[in-house]
Amino acid sequence: MKQKLNLILGISTCLFFTECKKEPLSTDQANVTIGNVQLQKSEGKATMSTLTTGLIYPRGLKFGPDGNLYVAEAGNGGSTKSCMALQPHIFSPYFGSPTGGRISRINPSSGNRETVVDNLPTSVGTNGNGSPADAFGPADVAFVGNTLYVLQAGAGCGHGVPSSTNGIYRINPDKSHIMVADLGAWSIAHPGAHFEPGDYTPEGNWYSMTVAENNFYALEPNHGNFVKAGLDGKIELVTDISASQGHIVPTALDYKGNFFIGSLGEFPIEGNSSIFKVTPSGNIKKIATGFSAIIGLVVDKKSNMYVLELTAGFPYPTPGAGRIRKINPNGTVEEVISGLKLPTAMTMGPDGNLYVSGWGFGPPLGEIIEVTLND
Repeated sequence: MKQKLNLILGISTCLFFTECKKEPLSTDQANVTIGNVQLQKSEGKATMSTLTTGLIYPRGLKFGPDGNLYVAEAGNGGSTKSCMALQPHIFSPYFGSPTGGRISRINPSSGNRETVVDNLPTSVGTNGNGSPADAFGPADVAFVGNTLYVLQAGAGCGHGVPSSTNGIYRINPDKSHIMVADLGAWSIAHPGAHFEPGDYTPEGNWYSMTVAENNFYALEPNHGNFVKAGLDGKIELVTDISASQGHIVPTALDYKGNFFIGSLGEFPIEGNSSIFKVTPSGNIKKIATGFSAIIGLVVDKKSNMYVLELTAGFPYPTPGAGRIRKINPNGTVEEVISGLKLPTAMTMGPDGNLYVSGWGFGPPLGEIIEVTLND
């Protein structure tokens, strides 16, 4: 059985540069497939700069109606013992806290950060030798009108925070939060058709969320489910991606009339990720292959697609090996920027530039990188 890349990314990351023995793979001839056409990468033009630092494992990020950037931060976990005995199929023990998961508001001009809320569940897993693996908590943010919502992972019995559950929460002006859609309970009742026991937690590891026509659409990588949730809390399956594609770990999500979903893929990760188009009715079609560990997608108003890859040129997640590639409407592919350090999500700002969550796992060095597009 092929080893799958799951969201416990810290397990295999070369966190200490002097101990990372893996040799980089050559990417000079790295091809991607768009439809039936083989295309080689070409160098694009962009510059990157650090907008802000001091974040706690940043994940999904969006611009709000006030023009500020809102970032979901998974948090550091906690010391509450998990209910591991009730879930023997979980890959590793999780420890969690009902508080510590955070949402930050960042001024895109100054980089100044403010805490919106820091009372959301957070948890952390451990790998086989007991050392910390990846943090889970707030995974993504979205707005309906002026109201902020958060996609919560890292809660529930499987993640060591049995007092809470994974789902979509509304953030109130007084910094309290209230559940809108109980994705944890839904996941328990609707596991994906294909999953790896080592990746599986009952409540799911929800990762990406977007809004279309005042409905939430959320993506769960390890069950492989893609769902629609209404403001009334009703949850419907759009498609079980695992039923048609297997355990590909779908992670990245964007919407432009149809939904576009990118997968992390499998080990070794070089060239094993694909992009899919999913219609609102749930029809799924693979539209591009040959990418490496896709962790973010953005489709702009001109139908350019920007693809954030966690690692390129290495067989395992490696700091400094993240990059962004662009698929033009005519099918050509360009490299936009490289050298990103363990990115976990990407969005486009009203200024037309890209904003990336960096050091989203691994050492606690979370940052937001602004990628200025010069074309």
